Amino acid sequence: MPLSKPIQYNPRYPSIEDLRAKAQKKIPKFAFEYLDGGCNEDVSLYKNTNELRKVEMKPRYLVPFKGANLKTELFGHEYDAPFGVSPVGLQGLMWPKSPEILAKAAFEHNIPFVLSTVTTASIETIAEITEGRAWFQLYHPAEDRVTQDLIKRIDAVACPVLVILSDVPSFGYRPRDIRNGLSMPPRMTLQNILRVMKRPEWALKTLINGQPSFEVLKPYMPKNLNLSQLGKFMNTTFEGRLNEEKVKKLRDMWKGKLVIKGVESEADVQTAIRLGLDGIIISNHGGRQVDMGQATITSLQTIAPKYKGQIKIMMDSGIRGGADIGRALSSGADFTFLGRSFMYGVSALGKKGGDHTISILKTQLTQVMEQMCCEKIEDLPNRLIKEGLNY
Repeated sequence: MPLSKPIQYNPRYPSIEDLRAKAQKKIPKFAFEYLDGGCNEDVSLYKNTNELRKVEMKPRYLVPFKGANLKTELFGHEYDAPFGVSPVGLQGLMWPKSPEILAKAAFEHNIPFVLSTVTTASIETIAEITEGRAWFQLYHPAEDRVTQDLIKRIDAVACPVLVILSDVPSFGYRPRDIRNGLSMPPRMTLQNILRVMKRPEWALKTLINGQPSFEVLKPYMPKNLNLSQLGKFMNTTFEGRLNEEKVKKLRDMWKGKLVIKGVESEADVQTAIRLGLDGIIISNHGGRQVDMGQATITSLQTIAPKYKGQIKIMMDSGIRGGADIGRALSSGADFTFLGRSFMYGVSALGKKGGDHTISILKTQLTQVMEQMCCEKIEDLPNRLIKEGLNY
């Protein structure tokens, strides 16, 4: 484990919104819209962040304060900050070598990086970069042999945490991606070719690094698939709907820490506890699956008071910056994850994007804690403004 990396970032891009704006100018429209968009009419996409930012905290100034410490223990490991990099599919489509860039930055800053089953770097490559510290998110395969082999592979690289995905029983209805003909690789319509020509740096980097592909899944894919065959392969390989029996099998197969992502109801939390899972990630897939559900912060505010201490409670979806992290932690989350923010950073700044984004988030969260006079993460809920309480 390297020494904690110093906080340094480019002052030209001091916010996540700055990175988003830069990313939009650097990558093709079909890639940016895949990253930036939600499902249907984007109701959940915007609700997640808007509702989270209604959380208020009250600072205390005239109290003893020795400084803010972001270190957070999770599953027996002390991380340098209470946030990690969410799993994101097709990362190399948005910027070449994105998962490798983010995994390296996460390792150097001692925060968790979660590798998606459907991203563009292999389990073995990311394990080498992170010295076995990366987590792995499993899209549930339809065939037991694929599940067993994936678990064998992540066990071989000493992966500490397996995250199973519960919120993709069907693929989200995403109008932008349908209009853009998004597939892997993207369908090169005349419109998409023109969009690539307007982004010469992205095009050159992609040419140098090669066409992105599903590296985790390569051992299970027939060779020389065309686009229509690839779509059929993906549809037949994954059976997204989880149930108790499937979770029980995974719990028996995997001896490390087991987390379920996509939980939003108390009933599912109770089931996770009963089945012996170690953690939940309250998530609605970044607003990309369901457009009429609650914001994730609302689900957290319901779940955390009843189940905190019984199971690790984490949250993603809607968290964009350090203040958002503070809001989620003050509302009862033990840990947080961000996806789009990190991808904006890499798409905007390439190899420097991961380090830059982590540095921004650490700086912002430290400033929040200093204003609140919170010396450690566990102090943040004491500053949450609750209805009917005076401070």
